[in-house]
Amino acid sequence: MLKASTIRHALACALLATSAGACAQADAGTNSTSADMLAEPVMTAQGLVKGAPGKVEGVTVFKGIPFAAPPVGDLRWAQPAPPASWDGVRDATHWGKTCIQPPAPQRFPPNGATDMPDSPGMSEDCLFLNIWTPAKQAGEKLPVMVWLYGGAYNEGGGNAPFSEGDNLAAKGVVMVTFNYRVGPFGFFSHPELTAEGGGASGNQALGDAIAVFKWLRKNAAAFGGDPNNITIFGESAGAAMDGGLAGAQGARGTFDRAISESGAWMGLGIGLMPKREDMEKRTMEAGEKIGVTSLADLRALPAEEIAKNFRGQGMIVDGSIIEEDLSITFAKGEQNKVDVLVGSNGDEGSFTRGFGPPTTLESWNKGAPMRWGDLADLGKAAYPASTDAEASAVASMPFSDTMSWHMRLFADQQAKIGQKAYFYWFTHEPPYDEGQPQLGAGHTAEIPYVFDNLAAPRTYPAGSSVKQMAGNPREEAFADEVSQYWVNFARTGNPNGDDLPYWPPVTELKENEAMLLDADGSGKGQWLSPAKVKLYDAMYEERVAKPLGIADGD
Repeated sequence: MLKASTIRHALACALLATSAGACAQADAGTNSTSADMLAEPVMTAQGLVKGAPGKVEGVTVFKGIPFAAPPVGDLRWAQPAPPASWDGVRDATHWGKTCIQPPAPQRFPPNGATDMPDSPGMSEDCLFLNIWTPAKQAGEKLPVMVWLYGGAYNEGGGNAPFSEGDNLAAKGVVMVTFNYRVGPFGFFSHPELTAEGGGASGNQALGDAIAVFKWLRKNAAAFGGDPNNITIFGESAGAAMDGGLAGAQGARGTFDRAISESGAWMGLGIGLMPKREDMEKRTMEAGEKIGVTSLADLRALPAEEIAKNFRGQGMIVDGSIIEEDLSITFAKGEQNKVDVLVGSNGDEGSFTRGFGPPTTLESWNKGAPMRWGDLADLGKAAYPASTDAEASAVASMPFSDTMSWHMRLFADQQAKIGQKAYFYWFTHEPPYDEGQPQLGAGHTAEIPYVFDNLAAPRTYPAGSSVKQMAGNPREEAFADEVSQYWVNFARTGNPNGDDLPYWPPVTELKENEAMLLDADGSGKGQWLSPAKVKLYDAMYEERVAKPLGIADGD
């Protein structure tokens, strides 16, 4: 009688139309009677891959699987092309190269994707993904979670220690990280790219993400995942990309749910999205400075010269993936029909406190017109200060609160089109080591809890204490709570579950309420003051809605 593994292997070869060589050469690797992912290679659309035990018992990790062709030579700045097939069994036990970005000492603090002891090095050939799965066999239909890293669109990688997926996978999901192109390789517009057609000029990184989602639609089942239940989640720039993908016509139908942590389609604040035409002009101006402006000549330059002379342009309205400023799309209710769980942290702006001279009452009041323009009176009413100490205390709040207002708008807009929508405000203040900045619930502070990775090195800027958190019963219990909310949402579109504080949908929250996430007791609570909500409503109306023609009464 044929073994089940042999039958699965033969069916996979037939259904996935993999190369004859891959099937023929892999026959010797399909003799195990075990259905464990560790016991035999897994068949993907490109060929067989063999993983290794993860850091948590029962989890298997596959690293460095190519999801697209190397974006080099004539494919530099092109939208991702399909990956090549391979013969035999691919060793998927090592990270693929990270995308080119500034490593230490050119940037500080150390970059988790490039500066760790096991960092794999950098290359333009970097379009790889990694999978953690608790499945014992294909077809278990576990929810799939895909992480988009932050890093100001300029850095990051799927190999960063803080985003290793063992603990999330152990909760019953197939966890995926991947590399997307960053800086001037992932966000680069050029008139000739636009003329080439067939894809976006700019937003190459968004194209990379979409390619991953499409790859998972085809291949997730082989790793025990449900290809029809893909949740994307990300932080900062990754969260902004999530928001962009949630609205983008070019991403329609490629994923099912989105979690955005501290960022959405307007970025980290309130404003218009940059336009491709303006970014093309910026590219040409930079090229003229070095005497190279044609696309062919730019593609012929060494990668080091591109990194040195050009800057990434961030997520833009490219006319292909993102066809219009997404504030228009969301206002019309034409965004993608995906469920969302979105929010930000209570002290997002705390890392800016050391920037520039100390804030005084005089400097705070003088800066009001620059911060708020014609809305300065509303701004001062939202952030009253009568002493230097009070001015210093409120100085970093607008950064945090603008972002949080944007996240609430994201949730409200999805609810309006009938999707499940959940909104949070992460108020838990993790411990910090003595001598380190005490940033409270700062930017990135939620990440160790989301991944349930309290022992992993932190990412900039909220460097909470590994020593005081890992093994601390209170912190570990809170990490279990937060990560379980995320997993539950990925599974069903609802974060609620047994033994968890009730999380109401955004439709059950008042204007100034949020789901507060805190180790001292999560639950519905007070969010921004009415004066702050009034300020940010007015800012959006003035800076976005009126210029785009979507203001009330237009």
